[in-house]
Amino acid sequence: MTDYRSAHTADIPPLVLYAILRLRVDVFVVEQECAYPELDGRDIEPTAVQLWAEEAGEVIATLRLLTDGPDRRIGRVATAARARGRGVAADLMQRALAECEGAVVRLDAQAHLAGWYARFGFAPDGPEFLEDGIPHVPMIRVA
Repeated sequence: MTDYRSAHTADIPPLVLYAILRLRVDVFVVEQECAYPELDGRDIEPTAVQLWAEEAGEVIATLRLLTDGPDRRIGRVATAARARGRGVAADLMQRALAECEGAVVRLDAQAHLAGWYARFGFAPDGPEFLEDGIPHVPMIRVA
């Protein structure tokens, strides 16, 4: 059974937060071979919210929800390789968007995933750009 959770970063038990951050590093730094500062300081902003999915106490997917002025920003969407293709990240996206009701939501999608984000109402909002050697597309979802 998959359990879905969300909390402000400061309210997450340390071992759970470690598992969330470890999954992000495993996906973005190790698997995608991008040496970059995964811990960028945004997770500790007072309004930062982490959403994650657990199975048997193990974090299998995560994303973060940030506040950018009047807008919200979704980022760091990551799913453990063994949990992909089961809709877990889609469930997290739906939950994050429910928390953003009435707000404009932005994200920077890896270009090959732009179609996946379009399923949730996101549309391109600027030219493609490279981040850590990976093509990205800025996207927006207007409430």
